[in-house]
Amino acid sequence: MFSRYKKPGAEPQRGAKPVAVPAAAAAPVAAAAAPSVAATIAPVSPPPAATANRAPTGKAAAAQANPADKEKKRKERLAELKVELHKGLLDNLNLAALETATESDLRTEIADISNEALAEMSVVLNKEERTTLYQELYDEVTGLGPLEPLLKDDDVNDILVNGPHRIFVERKGKLELSEITFKDEKHLLRIIDKIVSAVGRRVDESNPYVDARLADGSRFNAMVPPVAVDGSLVSIRKFKKEKLGIRDLVQFGAFTEDMATYLEAAVACRLNVIVSGGTGSGKTTTLNALSSFIDNSERILTIEDTAELQLQQTHVGRMESRPPNVEGKGAVTQRDCLRNALRMRPDRIIVGETRGEEVIDMLQAMNTGHDGSMTTIHANSARDGVSRLENMVAMAGIEMPLKAVRAQIASAVNLIVQASRLQDGSRRMVSITEVTGMEGEVISMQEVFRYERQGLGPDGKIIGRFNATGVRSHYSNRFKQWGYDLPPALFEPVV
Repeated sequence: MFSRYKKPGAEPQRGAKPVAVPAAAAAPVAAAAAPSVAATIAPVSPPPAATANRAPTGKAAAAQANPADKEKKRKERLAELKVELHKGLLDNLNLAALETATESDLRTEIADISNEALAEMSVVLNKEERTTLYQELYDEVTGLGPLEPLLKDDDVNDILVNGPHRIFVERKGKLELSEITFKDEKHLLRIIDKIVSAVGRRVDESNPYVDARLADGSRFNAMVPPVAVDGSLVSIRKFKKEKLGIRDLVQFGAFTEDMATYLEAAVACRLNVIVSGGTGSGKTTTLNALSSFIDNSERILTIEDTAELQLQQTHVGRMESRPPNVEGKGAVTQRDCLRNALRMRPDRIIVGETRGEEVIDMLQAMNTGHDGSMTTIHANSARDGVSRLENMVAMAGIEMPLKAVRAQIASAVNLIVQASRLQDGSRRMVSITEVTGMEGEVISMQEVFRYERQGLGPDGKIIGRFNATGVRSHYSNRFKQWGYDLPPALFEPVV
């Protein structure tokens, strides 16, 4: 039934079982695993008469005294068994044919080959162990091995691998150590190579770091030894399939209805918006939600290093930068994409993250008829965000007086939305600040809304509230001209 999934020329050991591991392949597997695995997985108990009046001593007493150690050794033996079985699968499965195989057929094929190998090694597993082993082997063959369960877990936002034996995950804004591990560094490197080779990249000692995008859109970064001292480092920022809108963020407590009303007017009236924040603070999620206020008739072009934005409009052109190939050629930067975007008649340009010399083209776009453009930057406050824009202009090698740079920023940027991840893991929009112009050589700004922290609850949760600052919006007249007459009470603080 499954013979088309075996490698051509692979003959079964016994005619009655077409999926059996060949004798030549099974023998070394048995020799390597039988002494260490069989004795641990299915130990044979001595006759009752021999142990009836004998107290446990030596290793037996240690095993009873340390059940945790016994469980750890059992998992280690199962991991060794999985490695041996995986080698047998690679020797016997026709991977080319498996590309068109159904999941059911592949799982059956893996189970049959594994059962034959287990029988040859005289290893006995219970039902739960067999189910776990089959699933892990399936993940090894078709997916990313130990990482597959974490990729399928919707509660996990980030996967952080610090060497083969320490895998951390982020759930609800908090990092925690996972029980999942790799067999060893070689196992981890094989999974990394599997990921990068699928996108035409490579990683080794001469090129020890790599960025890539997984098939589901998740961002992937890896660094391998010798740069990574204690084992390969991997970080995966999972791609969120659900599209969180403004109402969802209000419901989650990221900001209030009044702030949402103000932001709707700001985006609809084509103010240029920068979302600022630290790593993992929710910048991309906020930017994605703000884009929902853009009119459906406008032409939008998005530029990202890794495509994450999920815009709802019908007229959206998406661009993604590209790193250089193995020869160091073929790179397409965000600046290249931005320059071409300006020739494509966009109404708005959205840059996923501005971090380098593309800031010059972004500011020029905001100043030359592309009002309503948006981007994100890494900064800890609105004022820090402006300083970071100045620094990026300087790093781009543009010889301009500081006053001219600030004048360019002040005329281009209208609004800075500051996102933050607090120490309890919650994400809040802690400040909405308007850029009002220049006062001498300083960019003038005014905060319209802020998050006021009031204390810490007994459960470790931060207690706070959103509040208006009492400052009337600098763009109130513009809002009225566009049909958004915001009530004065919106800007009045709650005492």
